[in-house]
Amino acid sequence: MAHNIAVIGGDGIGPDVTAEAIKVVRAAGVDITTTEFDLGGQRYLRDGEILSDATLDELRAFDCILLGAVGTPDVPPGVIERGLLLKMRFDLDLYINQRPFVGTAPGGTEPHDFVVIRENTEGPYVGEGGSLRTGTPHEVATQGSYNTRMGVERCVRYAFELAQSRPRKHLTLVHKTNVLQFAGGLWERTFNEVAVEFPEVDTAYNHVDAACIFFVQDPHRYDVIVTDNLFGDILTDLGGAVSGGIGLASSANLNPTRTAPSMFEPVHGSAPDIVGQNKANPTAAILSAALMLDFLREGAAAERIRAACDDPVTGSTTDVGDAIAARVRS
Repeated sequence: MAHNIAVIGGDGIGPDVTAEAIKVVRAAGVDITTTEFDLGGQRYLRDGEILSDATLDELRAFDCILLGAVGTPDVPPGVIERGLLLKMRFDLDLYINQRPFVGTAPGGTEPHDFVVIRENTEGPYVGEGGSLRTGTPHEVATQGSYNTRMGVERCVRYAFELAQSRPRKHLTLVHKTNVLQFAGGLWERTFNEVAVEFPEVDTAYNHVDAACIFFVQDPHRYDVIVTDNLFGDILTDLGGAVSGGIGLASSANLNPTRTAPSMFEPVHGSAPDIVGQNKANPTAAILSAALMLDFLREGAAAERIRAACDDPVTGSTTDVGDAIAARVRS
């Protein structure tokens, strides 16, 4: 079955790593057609466009979106993040951010294998708030956290379903209920109510600060974690650091209802300092493409790609892509 993929190479090393990811997907024998979209910081600097409604409508027609990286030092912080990444998450209803972590923590001897499910369309990232008397000694800034029962429940339910499908069948809620009583209370009540429907899944709760310690000292305690948008953003970067480095971390921004295309991207940035040097490690982009294949119900090919990435490959960007593609073919 052919799959129609939108490719946003973006900025910096993004186009290079997505090219290697596409190479590996094709080496796995998956039939894909790709269409390139020129979006990101460089496009914004060139003509002022970030993501028009017309382009967003074009993206809706694809099966999935593969994103490389966006951002350039010449664009102020927040412009591309809100105008492109968050706009796609919100408008395409990519309400699940799924990040798997398989690796060995620094100083550890046994590999861990856990998944973080981050709510992807609510929390502080909605942008509720504002400022008064900006730039003066009397400046006031507020930033709200927007949480709905619908948004929390669909995320929690997805996490329970995932935990039930895994061998350990364990799910941990991470929040800060002792201080964030309103948002945390909604998450905790929803979690406990949905848990009744999944009697085979064992559950636990950690405050987010405790989870940060456990990620470093004892990541093996985790199987599936579910948390809100902000805590999930922070925890998943830490998860990358204890699983071989952020440069190997993959992610999926999912619309599980499939009413719009899901988006897959490596967690690393655009690395403008090494652009054009063929130095970027494309493994995270390749593993993100494997997550895309899972979603496209090409699980066998996805597993072959993950297996091909198990042993690290050294060399240039294209060297690594060629080596992983050769492993997949064999």
